[in-house]
Amino acid sequence: MAIEVGDKAPEFELKDNHGRTVTLSEFRGEKNVVLLFYPFAFTGVCTGELCALRDELPTFVNDDTQLLAVSNDSIHTLRVFAEQEGLEYPLLSDFWPHGETSRAYGVFDEEKGCAVRGTFIIDKEGVVRWTVVNALPDARDLNEYVEALRAL
Repeated sequence: MAIEVGDKAPEFELKDNHGRTVTLSEFRGEKNVVLLFYPFAFTGVCTGELCALRDELPTFVNDDTQLLAVSNDSIHTLRVFAEQEGLEYPLLSDFWPHGETSRAYGVFDEEKGCAVRGTFIIDKEGVVRWTVVNALPDARDLNEYVEALRAL
């Protein structure tokens, strides 16, 4: 079951596509976080979603907000994906223990072995203020994120 609005967001510690450790708590008191789970790098819908975010990056990475995208791919795969697509925001690897963070947020598909399309907007106090979870083939609406961030 996915984390819901009003829940405290589960803490995590994941490596990004450059091998740096990223935690949710490092943003507490500083920035709102758009935490986006996606199934796999290099797939059509995922690439489209992440490139759309890239094209609107100032909305999602600024003094008030940090975008973090999480998949179950290895950091090496994510590094190549980010370079190929020009993604300049952190791509976090939930590869090992496989899907641990995706499970904590309730968006891991045990049968497929990957995260479904879940997005959580977390305020500066670490509370989930908005969320959407879509099935694997269903892209999310970027405009909904923008409206949810404006409401914070």
